[in-house]
Amino acid sequence: MPSVDALCVTPGGIYVDATYGGGGHSAAILERLDAGGHLYGFDQDEDAVKRAPAAGDPRFTMVYSNFRYLSNFMDYYGVESVDGVLADLGVSFHHFDDPTRGFSFRWEGSLDMRMNRRGGRSAADLLASASAEDLTRLLRLYGELRQAPRIAAAIVKAREAGSPVATVEALRAVAEPMLNPRQLKKEMAQLFQALRIEVNDELGALRSLLQQALKVLRPGGRLAVITYHSLEDRLVKNFMRTGSIDGEERKDFFGRSLAPMRLLTSKPVVPGEDEIEANPRSRSAKLRIAEKLPDAET
Repeated sequence: MPSVDALCVTPGGIYVDATYGGGGHSAAILERLDAGGHLYGFDQDEDAVKRAPAAGDPRFTMVYSNFRYLSNFMDYYGVESVDGVLADLGVSFHHFDDPTRGFSFRWEGSLDMRMNRRGGRSAADLLASASAEDLTRLLRLYGELRQAPRIAAAIVKAREAGSPVATVEALRAVAEPMLNPRQLKKEMAQLFQALRIEVNDELGALRSLLQQALKVLRPGGRLAVITYHSLEDRLVKNFMRTGSIDGEERKDFFGRSLAPMRLLTSKPVVPGEDEIEANPRSRSAKLRIAEKLPDAET
């Protein structure tokens, strides 16, 4: 796996898989660790935690939490620094393929979309309460939908008429007339992406992860992040290049960069044709890798 290779795993090192998901990355990292190494896997989804095949491995600790609390849990486990942090920001197959989760427009079901079903508002809750202005903003920002105002107005009109948009079928019925028939699947995917990002505060969580990963990495430790849309990728690129979420580069008195990381990929690593053929969902994946500098200020 290129993403695991990017970490340059050493047998006795300490690593974090910030997005355990189906466990594929964790299994690949564990294959490279000896008895002195350790891996911490994070996931806020109860189904992922239940599936964890490595749960009985003394080299592995499953953390049932959002990765935005990375540094808190490293403190809790007494870990001063780690050798590498990996995050694959894509939604797991089982989320898309489970009709009860509401992540895909291919299935009928309730509009949940929560990664963590222990709390927080669902997509149905969001559509039942958000104003037309707020819906327009998030559909434009997170879904890049030109029809955002019309879709938002249609959602508000439907609920005011006593037909709340609480299911996948209801959302499709309201939104499809506003979408380009020739790009229906693409634009419907953008719509669902926008709602999912808002429901799970995905960009806020990513900002926290990047800042905390820099804090917990040892000098020379590596951060590898796989993104799937431009908003994520821009955040990751800016942070790895400058150490700042907004991409603003700090310099010392002499004009020398104070960036705490060295970006190892001038361009993102993207999947090859064979990988895309085997896994079409990887088409939009971009891997970026950075190394914490010895004199980094965190």
